[in-house]
Amino acid sequence: MTTTTRLDTAALVSAIERRDADAVSNAYAVDAVVTILDADHSPASPLVLCGRDAIAGYHRDICGRNVDHSVPVISATDDVLAFEQHCRYPDGNRVICVTVASVAGGLITSQTIAQAWD
Repeated sequence: MTTTTRLDTAALVSAIERRDADAVSNAYAVDAVVTILDADHSPASPLVLCGRDAIAGYHRDICGRNVDHSVPVISATDDVLAFEQHCRYPDGNRVICVTVASVAGGLITSQTIAQAWD
């Protein structure tokens, strides 16, 4: 009998929306890689975070900001995760992030994030 460990997407969404950086970071494999594409990081020069510690630093920064986060769309299988994350700053400015990730053993192993701001 084969047992598959699935990523707990409900816990991930809850952690994102509560801005719990530690809980979000715990969804990543120790050697995970996150690639971020945005106005400051083009496809030719993306921001690449290697390892859970670097990813946790990124999440601490994001979760430490006074920003409301919501995840209105999420889809997952045993090995793929995709979701939208909507963020709103107190001044009304918004950010929308779209992410696609690979999952193994119930943990995110690689992720690509594309984000746009108002």
